[in-house]
Amino acid sequence: MPDDSASLARRFRSRAPAVDHCSLRVFEQRSVQTSVRQDVAEPTRTVVDGGAMVTIIDGDGIGHAATPDLSDAGLDEALQRAAQWARLSRGRSVFTGAAIAPDAIVDARYASPTRKPLGWSKADRIELLQRESQACRIDPRIVDWQASLWTVEARSLIVDGHGGVVQQDFDFVVPALHVVAHDGGLTQVRSWGGRHNGLCRQGGEEVLEEAGFAGAGRSTAEEVLQLLAAPNCPTGRMDLLLMPDQMMLQIHESIGHPLELDRILGDERNFAGTSFVTLSMFGEYQYGSRLLNVTYDPTVDGEFASFAVDDEGSPARREYLIREGRLERPLGGALSGRRARHQGTALPHVATARACSWNRPPIDRMSNLNLEPGDTPLEAMIAGIEDGILMRTNASWSIDDSRNKFQFGCEWGQRIRGGRLAEVVRNPNYRGVSATFWRSLSQVGDASTREVHGTPYCGKGEPNQVVRVGHASPACRFDGVEVFGAER
Repeated sequence: MPDDSASLARRFRSRAPAVDHCSLRVFEQRSVQTSVRQDVAEPTRTVVDGGAMVTIIDGDGIGHAATPDLSDAGLDEALQRAAQWARLSRGRSVFTGAAIAPDAIVDARYASPTRKPLGWSKADRIELLQRESQACRIDPRIVDWQASLWTVEARSLIVDGHGGVVQQDFDFVVPALHVVAHDGGLTQVRSWGGRHNGLCRQGGEEVLEEAGFAGAGRSTAEEVLQLLAAPNCPTGRMDLLLMPDQMMLQIHESIGHPLELDRILGDERNFAGTSFVTLSMFGEYQYGSRLLNVTYDPTVDGEFASFAVDDEGSPARREYLIREGRLERPLGGALSGRRARHQGTALPHVATARACSWNRPPIDRMSNLNLEPGDTPLEAMIAGIEDGILMRTNASWSIDDSRNKFQFGCEWGQRIRGGRLAEVVRNPNYRGVSATFWRSLSQVGDASTREVHGTPYCGKGEPNQVVRVGHASPACRFDGVEVFGAER
């Protein structure tokens, strides 16, 4: 933090007005993106940013004010502006006439479980990436290739007027490879890591070691050449075996976004759409088969969106959103939970109000949204499929504005015939409807098939906010899914 945390907290509290709630959230981060494309190092991109957001709640009025100036004068100005907005919004907010002050913030600390801090120089990063870049160049049909490493160090401090202090330190690591092959008018892509197959974690050098980054360049290049020689994906209804890196997107789009409480309450309608889920469904609706168990869990060690306290100051803990297929609770923070109760529906909230930076207010976001493992080994899942297809690594996605009807494409497909893996196929796609797709879930892989993934690019809100999200999942089998290939 730019100032001693205890001193900053004292200075803020001495200025905080006598209102129902007053808090300060300080956030700073240093982001470094290093890339080697076709064995040539590109300019390193380093971004350092920081500032603070003041939030004031007075009656049913809410005011926010952001500032990069943490001097006494800067804090005074932000407090005055936030108080003014709170006064102006009284009687005009969605909480009209309701008491909405959150609980007092409780002292807490969090730090990413980094075992080997990335103290590498720019030259060290480039040397690592050049090795994997050069390993991709195994055939003249490979026309483009890139290796990259994105690291972020972020620090957060939350102080309220009652004495609570939350300090959280994060280390994020995103390694990636991207290889493109072309021959005879056909182009194929194979990715490793990054946002494509979700290798995004908290930690340090150990993330690269555990994921097997060393040697991934050549194996990724070999796989793209297999795709170039593969037949097109067949079309028809068949059993679908989704691997964890594609399950990540399936969970994200057709469970995560539909369950965001502010979206259900209507906040995103003019921007990112609404949801097919309604308030009356909670506690009653059969979202999927009895094998479907989904948890909100910001406590998973090293997952991309793990933390101790959300940006409203609510302590994080593991909660079931869907249990044995039945919808139990939404992805809504404390403020949205109060809003739903004000509208006549009492729903348990989770600690999932988050902001992307110091100059944005917290809104309901996915954090770590995980599908719990079942008890079926991968070999048994494959053996039980007479006619089907295995898919991994998302390539394209489309879903309607109520997060219901979807169509997803993958980079890698492999036929399953008579309980055995058969030929690789290119351009595999599938489509379905969220409200019925999850009910076709017929097998959930055991813990040995579970992988922890994530994405750095989940967008939502006005003004837009892009946040990091974690998704852990085993492999999953769905019966009778509509599968199809592309023209080329």
